[in-house]
Amino acid sequence: MRRLTAASRIAIPLAGALALSACSSSGQDNTDSLQVVNNPVAAKAAVSPAVSVKPAGQVLATPAVSALATDEQSHTLVVALAQPPSVQVYDLGSLGAPKITVPLPGPAESLSTSGGQALASIPTKGVLARISLPGGQVRTEPVAGQPAAGVTDGADTVVAVRDRKAVEVLANGAVTKTITGQLYSADDVIDTGQNVVVLDRLRTAVFSVDVNAGTMGEGLRAGDGAANAVADSYGRVLVTDARAGALLAFSTGPLILRQRYPVPGGAYGIAYDKQRSLAWVTLTGANQVVGFDVRGGEPTEKYRFPTVRQPDSVGVDQRTGRVIVGSAAGEGTQVIQP
Repeated sequence: MRRLTAASRIAIPLAGALALSACSSSGQDNTDSLQVVNNPVAAKAAVSPAVSVKPAGQVLATPAVSALATDEQSHTLVVALAQPPSVQVYDLGSLGAPKITVPLPGPAESLSTSGGQALASIPTKGVLARISLPGGQVRTEPVAGQPAAGVTDGADTVVAVRDRKAVEVLANGAVTKTITGQLYSADDVIDTGQNVVVLDRLRTAVFSVDVNAGTMGEGLRAGDGAANAVADSYGRVLVTDARAGALLAFSTGPLILRQRYPVPGGAYGIAYDKQRSLAWVTLTGANQVVGFDVRGGEPTEKYRFPTVRQPDSVGVDQRTGRVIVGSAAGEGTQVIQP
């Protein structure tokens, strides 16, 4: 079991850090005392102003980026483009131009990578695309509903299915388990290496998932507008709160809110550098990306850089520490060496 730092073990009592009661499997339950509004809406990235400061580092010419990720094993950068629906695969050692462009059946909403493979979730087509790296061979697997995100968990693939309010477990392309309960919307799934957590943007909450047992566990409110999440090196899940402007840290097993740190400017995208214990958060309202050291009792800002407009996506080259930011406005993919 990965250890938390001593400071991280101290639970911080906060408004909204309350366990969620169960709701009906058919949808939102009007008796839920923690429902913030009658008709919840998922948080979105703050609209960026025009760029007023030259973006740091190098900017690669790309259309609008919907997601990006890096893969350590193949040393590649994978950039998902909204139009035309495709992914560009770059060699991280030579970022001048993509080595290959792979067409997809629809726009990829999210990307995850592991062991020389990228998983692209394509909710509009109801498929999960597996892309081998660096070659770019694609195999698609149908998923009933709208797969919003997927991640490998050992031999399994765990998929958040938004409209069905479910987490599905796939093995060899076949569904082995469907896990439901408490969710309003299943929007992302995070594997800490020890525990699995699902992010619900409508309920602005996180829930633990017992993949082996096939059950949904405890849930906690995640601020006022949970947007994106990533696992860190300490068994925690870090979540951006796009509405309140904050970075939240949850320990898992059991699920406990440990930290809530203010991050004004439209906190949205998040990536984690496990070699340097840095959480990189994009501020879409300010066209910036900020690097926080998360080893202590609260995040400590170490870096802040100007970015391309609408920096919704961010990733990290784990070998070099380079930060990669994608513009959802079509103003390029940015590479920064801190």
